[in-house]
Amino acid sequence: MDPDEISFTNSSCKGKLLVATPPLTDPNFDRTVIYMLEHTEDGAVGVVLNRPLDEPPPPELYAWTDLLSDPATLFSGGAVDDTALIALARLHGPIAGAWSQVTDGLGSIDLMLDPDEVAEGVLALRVFRGYSGWGELQLEAELAEGAWMVLPAALDDVFSVNATALWRAVVRR
Repeated sequence: MDPDEISFTNSSCKGKLLVATPPLTDPNFDRTVIYMLEHTEDGAVGVVLNRPLDEPPPPELYAWTDLLSDPATLFSGGAVDDTALIALARLHGPIAGAWSQVTDGLGSIDLMLDPDEVAEGVLALRVFRGYSGWGELQLEAELAEGAWMVLPAALDDVFSVNATALWRAVVRR
């Protein structure tokens, strides 16, 4: 597709899933399911939901360790900035300023705070190392090529106990 023909259609993928399809040849994204945190005409950001790292959280996140959803490990959020830690959570009684809502019932939290400074209770928590990012109109070009399916997300997708089987489960539904 001619890059001059690609434009942002005001159809944001925020709060939805990107599911990799066979035309996507980048091995970083093979059979990935990405939860989209932001998508504007300036670019897009999401985290890979189905790549557990099987490593414990770093010591600075000790206060959060017991609150992690199963499997209680870090996940690879994507190939961009593997020093960044992004946490998604479902909270009971979120405290203003400690939470950034993505969709109803789900948002990112500030891991530098103690859990009791974020909410009355943490219902589910997943922490990602790194993220997936796209520059201006880059995601639109990949969507036009058929590299991704855009599907509705369920809250359970983000906190799936069987994350490695998520791609197949999402495609089947």
